[in-house]
Amino acid sequence: MHQEKGWLSIMDKVVEILKALSDTTRLRIFMSLVGGERCVCQITELMKLAPSTVSKHISVLKHAGLLTSRKDGRWVFYTLPEGIESNEDTYLAYATMQRLKKDKEIIKDAKKLNQILCIDKETLCKKC
Repeated sequence: MHQEKGWLSIMDKVVEILKALSDTTRLRIFMSLVGGERCVCQITELMKLAPSTVSKHISVLKHAGLLTSRKDGRWVFYTLPEGIESNEDTYLAYATMQRLKKDKEIIKDAKKLNQILCIDKETLCKKC
């Protein structure tokens, strides 16, 4: 499936992105990043899943190039990649994001996320 030197073919990259987006939880995590960066604790609180489960989903999205991360002290923050709308590899995910903005569950998640973002990260991370 992979070409020489670890490079992915165009088809391989599309398949990787489609696989990453083929799970409801990963789509919800992906959509939670539309408004900006989030720490793992915020995503975990939104998803109401074990941190290890959230980390596995994040790993799949990150491997597909659908999110980036940065570490700040003990927190890891995730965000959508810069230029997602104009990158040939991530445009498919961007189109999916635009379509999902009207989904009832995504709208519900956005409202819940706004409440979560009001909670101090220290307090929130103690729950994780």
